[in-house]
Amino acid sequence: MIIYKEFSFDSAHFLPNVPEGHKCRDMHGHTYHLTIYVEGELLKKEGWVMDFTDLKIAVKPVIEIVDHALLNNIPGLENPTAEILSAWLWKKIKPLLPALKRIGLKETPTSGVIFEGN
Repeated sequence: MIIYKEFSFDSAHFLPNVPEGHKCRDMHGHTYHLTIYVEGELLKKEGWVMDFTDLKIAVKPVIEIVDHALLNNIPGLENPTAEILSAWLWKKIKPLLPALKRIGLKETPTSGVIFEGN
């Protein structure tokens, strides 16, 4: 069974490797929507895969790093595309949530990435 929890955070970034004149080359911000998917067996006694509160507690320290931050200033995020950010989030969250199955990251209401680890 797979459960999920949604989070949001606000960050600024710029993409230094896109062509001159591209609108994303200049600093701008997004309200990111992050969905964390966790896979596991249904625990008979509790009736759940895991407590959503425990999931929230596990992810919170990672969200605090990126929330209201300039992503380019975070080591490993010097070119913070949605794809690179999702892989970075995976590397930070996976040790905290070993049952992590997938990350969905939306940078706009209509654009995002799904990352399933490496």
